[in-house]
Amino acid sequence: MKVCVVGAGAIGGWMGVKLAQAGHAVSVLARGATLDAIQKNGLQLVAGGATTGVAVAAAANAAELETPDLLIIAVKAPGLRDAAVSVKSLIGASTIVLTAMNGVPWWFFDRADRPLTGTQLASIDATGDIASSVPARNVIGCVVHAACSVDSPGIIRHKMGQRLIIGEPGGGASARLNALHEMLVTAGFEPESSDDIQRDVWFKLWGNMTMNPVSALTGATTDKILDDELTREFCSAVMREAQAIGNKIGIPIGQTPEARHDVTRKLGAMKTSMLQDVEADKRIELDALVASVREIGQKVGVATPFTDAMLGLTRLMARGRGLYSTLRDTRQ
Repeated sequence: MKVCVVGAGAIGGWMGVKLAQAGHAVSVLARGATLDAIQKNGLQLVAGGATTGVAVAAAANAAELETPDLLIIAVKAPGLRDAAVSVKSLIGASTIVLTAMNGVPWWFFDRADRPLTGTQLASIDATGDIASSVPARNVIGCVVHAACSVDSPGIIRHKMGQRLIIGEPGGGASARLNALHEMLVTAGFEPESSDDIQRDVWFKLWGNMTMNPVSALTGATTDKILDDELTREFCSAVMREAQAIGNKIGIPIGQTPEARHDVTRKLGAMKTSMLQDVEADKRIELDALVASVREIGQKVGVATPFTDAMLGLTRLMARGRGLYSTLRDTRQ
C-alpha cells in the first residue's frame, strides 16, 4: 500500500518505520528540521537496543506527494487544523484516514445511535475546517497504547507497547477495517478492531485527562502526583465528573478512579506527554484533553467545577509561556 504519515514525531515516526519495514511505500509530510533530517538520513527507529532506518519520500508540500491508500494523521492536537487543511488534496475517494491522536476527535459524535449526534465541538473544530478538509467517510479512528519519544528530528525511540485499537466512527465492522487490521498485524503491531471506537477514546481520555495537566502545572511525574493524597483526590474528582458525562452520552465507565490510579502506578515515574511538551516549549493539547470534556458536560447538563479549575489553572500557566491559544486569542 501507499502510506503517507502526517506528523513524523514519536507515534507517526514509529508507525512509519514499521510500515516501511513491512514493505509498504511510505511518504512523510514534514517541515523544518524533521524534513531535513528525513531527507538526509531517512526515518530511524531505536528499539530493543538496535537502530534501524528506512528511506521514505519526504516533502513539506502535499502537492509533491502521491495520493495514498492510507493517510496517518499523528500530529498533536494544536496543529490538527493546519495539518487537515494541508492534506485535503491527498485524500482520494478510497483513502483511509487513520487518526492516531490523543483526546476527543472531531468525529467523536458521528455515531447515529448516541446523544449529541452530529455535534461539532468548538473546542476541537471551531471553524469547521477540519471536518470539511477530512471527509468523515474516509476516517478510521485509532487509539494508541504505546510509549515512544523523539531522540532528535527523524530519530524515534520506541519504549513499550504495540497496541493499536482501530474502529469505524459510525460503529460496527467493515471490509476496510478488516483489511487495515491485517495490514497492521503483518507490520508487527498488535491491533484490535473495535465496534465502538468512541468508547475506547473516552476510556483512554478518562485516564490521562488529569495526569497530563497536573504534571504540566507541577512538573511532577505520575507517581508523585498519586503519592500526594490531596492531589490524587483532586484527580479523582475530575474523573468522576467525566464519568458522569460518559453516562449521559452513552459511554459509561465501570471502573473507579482509584482502580485506574492503580494501573497508572504500575507505569512508575512516568513523565507525561504534556509535561514533556511544556519542557520543550511546545503548545499543549489542553483543548482535546480537557476543554472538550467541559464543553460536552455543558451540552448534557453536567456541572464540572473540578474540571473547570484544572482547565483554568493549566490554561493560565500555558498562556503565560506562550504554549496555548484559541481561535479567539489569535483574532484579538
